[in-house]
Amino acid sequence: MSPAAPVPAPVEEISAVQARRAALAAQGFSRRRPAAVGPRHLTGVLERLGVVQIDSVNVLCRSHYLPFFSRLGPYPLQLLDRAASRSPRRLVEYWAHEASYVAPATHRLLRWRMERAAHDAWGSVRSIALEQPGLLEAVLEHVGAHGPLTARRLEAALAPGVARPSDHWGWNWSAVKRACEHLFFAGRLSAAGRTPQFERRYDLTERVLPPRVAALADPDPADAVRELVRTAARASGVATETSLRDYFRLRPEQSRRAVAELVEAGELEPVRVRGWASSQRRPAYRVPGAPAPRVRARALLTPFDPLLWHRERTGELFGVQVRLEFYVPREKRVHGYYVLPFLLGEDVVARVDLKADRAAPGGLLRVQAAWAEPAAPAQTADELAAELTDLAGWLGLGGVVSSGHGDLAPALGVALRRSGH
Repeated sequence: MSPAAPVPAPVEEISAVQARRAALAAQGFSRRRPAAVGPRHLTGVLERLGVVQIDSVNVLCRSHYLPFFSRLGPYPLQLLDRAASRSPRRLVEYWAHEASYVAPATHRLLRWRMERAAHDAWGSVRSIALEQPGLLEAVLEHVGAHGPLTARRLEAALAPGVARPSDHWGWNWSAVKRACEHLFFAGRLSAAGRTPQFERRYDLTERVLPPRVAALADPDPADAVRELVRTAARASGVATETSLRDYFRLRPEQSRRAVAELVEAGELEPVRVRGWASSQRRPAYRVPGAPAPRVRARALLTPFDPLLWHRERTGELFGVQVRLEFYVPREKRVHGYYVLPFLLGEDVVARVDLKADRAAPGGLLRVQAAWAEPAAPAQTADELAAELTDLAGWLGLGGVVSSGHGDLAPALGVALRRSGH
């Protein structure tokens, strides 16, 4: 008689509150903000999150500065700039989630993606390698001799007098810029920093990465993907496989295999979350022993914050639907153009549409609209006014003004006037 098949262990069920607390703790919101922020604090946030998305929209400030502010409070903006632009770099750019900052060691974990540039890069970037392979080599040679350089300076050197295309509504990249981006995707070029105009300064990757990292052998792709899933799990607290996959934009077969291997090794454990529809269809996962303390946070969240990336999970964590409304036609927007959810305690309690008006005398943080969530507590306006005041001071703006639009705007206006704005 053959032995009976092993009976699978029962999957633990946890509450939605436990899952939310685990997620907030994993993202660093259970920690007290330091009195003074130094480089090690920024490194600590990056190590905890694993990846921070970069975005060029500058209506408030560049999005990648905000996750650090949300967790640390006011800090010198130049700390982040130096960490990305001076050797030895504490963070480097790559296509990790989207365009992102990662630790140099994480850059090496994405070598398998770089090797797939000929297949996975988007069309115009992928095609330049077929259309003009000599241009890629010319860019590499010129950067090697004269870098770091922006695409504009490379265009002036390699294609003087060639006009940029203007028939596309978006980027209208030149052939040289496309070549730079192909080489960036392939890991042969990296970003030595950004100009004030937010242009990448391309350099050879081996000169951008710290020498000890650049000298490492490429990891086995399966080992690298497993480490990326580990990182995503530590940063998520509790998440489904789909959400873990989204963190570094892995392919389904990669993520499923890595999750299964980590479960088998005891590094992840499956759980079901009461109230999460996704968790009833398939288990969620957490690192064994992951803390789920009570959280007393107060933070404005960029719409590109890692806590909000996977929209289904955001809805299940906080009971709110978040979308990037600057991609939505004006007449169809609900909350505004550049909308930041406001986290208070353990809940998203409000949303504010913000704009930094640097042309106003002394500079102003304009609250274009303020909206309360249905269960927002009575102190929401006062707490939000205090956080907006801190945000304005951090950005070097002289005050905060509210337009009066949105159901929270009247109470927020009163709170701002009480605080001297």
